[in-house]
Amino acid sequence: MKKHVEHLWQIANKSERRIVGLMSGTSLDGLDLALCRIRGVGRQTQLVTEQFITLPYTETFRKEVRKVFSVKEGNIELLVLLNTFIGKMHGKMVADTLRQWEISPTDIDLIASHGQTIYHAPAFLHPDSGYENATLQIGDGDHLAMTTGIITVSDFRLKHIAAGGEGAPLAVYGDYLIFSDEFENRVMLNIGGIANFTWLPSTALAHQAPGFSTDVGPGNTMMDAYMQKHLGMACDLNGELAASGTVHPLLLEHLLSDPFFRASLPKTIGPELFNLTYLEKALGRVGGELSHADVMATLNQFSAEGIILTLKQSLGSIQNWVVYGSGGGIHNPVLMRHLKHSFPENVFKNTNELGVEPDAKEAVLFALLANECIAGDGLGSNLFKEGMPDISMGKISFPG
Repeated sequence: MKKHVEHLWQIANKSERRIVGLMSGTSLDGLDLALCRIRGVGRQTQLVTEQFITLPYTETFRKEVRKVFSVKEGNIELLVLLNTFIGKMHGKMVADTLRQWEISPTDIDLIASHGQTIYHAPAFLHPDSGYENATLQIGDGDHLAMTTGIITVSDFRLKHIAAGGEGAPLAVYGDYLIFSDEFENRVMLNIGGIANFTWLPSTALAHQAPGFSTDVGPGNTMMDAYMQKHLGMACDLNGELAASGTVHPLLLEHLLSDPFFRASLPKTIGPELFNLTYLEKALGRVGGELSHADVMATLNQFSAEGIILTLKQSLGSIQNWVVYGSGGGIHNPVLMRHLKHSFPENVFKNTNELGVEPDAKEAVLFALLANECIAGDGLGSNLFKEGMPDISMGKISFPG
């Protein structure tokens, strides 16, 4: 153990670290792998993404994970087996990719692994249970470290919960470290399975409208699930089906009726609420038959409305801000048209403008969190949620 601790100490004191960030989202499309070169810590952090790739999952793997993903009752044995399996699988994917890039594992300081979310349970989803906020990501860090021979930092979300948060969204920390700007007010909008954004006010505005991060509702999760179930397609590519349909006003009204949309900010959510069962209940209240195109048009508008409502609720009369998008949803032109139509005075860009590929952003985020865990002095959590202490997120697994 001593040699591993000494090695970790050396890494912590390096002027620059090479960290592989891993992200596996609720869409289960694949493993995002970002090789980052990071210099400094805190607000002095400087980051360069050297390489990025998304490694697709097999359909067999997706089906196995869906058996235990976001369900209240499931196969405990399969859950335990997948925890080990995903750790080793991700480790092999990293090792294979490094070989393809002709990079030795000894040249990598850390792996930062988000893991695979299985269930996200903020307290408001189970108000009468007597339990508090909870979340579970699987893909054991020890197996990842042993498979690759690289120190692995994983399981970031539980420290956030232990410190009084909800375990999400964690984007606020990476956004704050590398995207804050002295002069420009920024909305860092990520549209993954769930949509969230970070508000980063300029220095001049920070005292009036301090920064925060929040989930806003479904991003791609319900649209993707509907396409997979009813049309056998992974997603509505380029929003083509939604574009051919018509929004059903009453269905949209029922979809937006959940108390989540009126809850105070910040808040978190997941597919545990926004799923096909949620849609089916809303369809049942509407009655009649809707075409797949009309359902998809309405779901697309529904995802947009969650973002629109929360931006209006939180930013109020503030007009001068720029949106920097990331995540798969920014590739859906129908969804983006809805957003731009609602905010015609605001500029919409993506994080490429700030030096980070939009699809790589979440993997980069966890590389940043690992860098802070090993070399930082604690993230200023109180900046974004009153009463939270400074924390370092992540659990360390040694390769031996």
